[in-house]
Amino acid sequence: LTQSNGDFRVENIPAMGQYKLVISAIGFKEISRPFAFVDMKQVQAMRTSGQDMSALLGQLDKDLGNIKLSIDQQILGNVTVTTNKPLVQLGIDRKIYNVEKDLSAAGGTATDIMRNVPSVNVDIDGNLTLRNSTPQIFVDGRPTTLTLDQIPADQIASVEVITNPSAKFDASGGTAGILNIVLKKARRVGYSGNVRAGIDMRGRVNVGGDINVRQGKINVFANANFGQRKSISDGTTDRSTFFGNPTTDLHQVDRNINEGFFAFGRAGFDYFIDNRNTITISGVAVRGKFSGDVTSNLFVDTNFVSGDKTSFTNRYSTSEGIFRNLGGAVSFLHNFPKTGHQITADANFNKSRNSNENLVSNNIYAVANGPLTSIYRQFQEGRGNQQNFTVQTDYTNPLTATSKFESGLRLTQRKVDSRNDFRLLCIFH
Repeated sequence: LTQSNGDFRVENIPAMGQYKLVISAIGFKEISRPFAFVDMKQVQAMRTSGQDMSALLGQLDKDLGNIKLSIDQQILGNVTVTTNKPLVQLGIDRKIYNVEKDLSAAGGTATDIMRNVPSVNVDIDGNLTLRNSTPQIFVDGRPTTLTLDQIPADQIASVEVITNPSAKFDASGGTAGILNIVLKKARRVGYSGNVRAGIDMRGRVNVGGDINVRQGKINVFANANFGQRKSISDGTTDRSTFFGNPTTDLHQVDRNINEGFFAFGRAGFDYFIDNRNTITISGVAVRGKFSGDVTSNLFVDTNFVSGDKTSFTNRYSTSEGIFRNLGGAVSFLHNFPKTGHQITADANFNKSRNSNENLVSNNIYAVANGPLTSIYRQFQEGRGNQQNFTVQTDYTNPLTATSKFESGLRLTQRKVDSRNDFRLLCIFH
């Protein structure tokens, strides 16, 4: 826990006394140095003469000189050290799913990650449920305006499933719980980074990279990801209705094509005031565009009626959505000597903007390949803005291996603005 110049701090020990400093490291011989902060003979002399004892405060910073460890050489055979982080970890109030162990979600989004998280259900449309209800989505423990499709899987370190949130979290989430997405962070000394790239079977690319630089008290980090997506799905529906008069048979054939891109960027820095206090400033920017085309052919037969009627409908819909998100955060962390005992304070701001357009066209025929009887056109346009501002401070103190004490304060301000325009055009022949 020393700084780059060798300084270190020892807390909560008496200033007067005799001590021994023991320094050890794997592969080196152990060294011990006896020392004392204050000379007891000097203290006794100052007390006798009535001198001001505050002059001794300068002796609390002790210079032990340059300490060098000697190599402790041992002749060994081959040594292999293997370690693995478990895929799922159990905490006091949450389950932690380590995404870095899941290679199947590489190149995807947070939606793909959630499909593999225990107790979380994701339907074919990407809707999320936890205990049969919709949970709150947090990023790094704070509310966010990002959706799951806007967070690249490559930027996620773990997902925390909190089914019974404590008073530390917002009570507006209902009974479903919270899914907290923890983004990757690197704080290793020196330089580190990686570049990744991939391509899917439809020729869509996914590229990204991370870089981390830590020197002295400053740690700078940045990561970015760009991905293209295209999906094609086909479906068939057969439905018979026997209630009412007349009864009907429906045969429907669908083809759905969705494609688009998203770009994700995040950067910031940590300032390590000392071994226990850290200030972090970070920002995030997201942009994406997706479009979809759905073609449906519907065949409807009316049964058990004289002069049976058969109708055919060709339905085509096209949609386009654009989203943007900007966010920033300032946080402070103080770690106490006991592991897990800490206090945090932070301010977060997120602003998102989205727009979408949708056109549905229905061409209705008396019979397949027959004359056109009517046309329906449905237009929908929407746009919206959302802002979240949160100031929060939290205190956590683990009492035992199975219990902990938490307290904190939170101020949240939300602003939501949305508008939807709808038009319908009917043409009869």
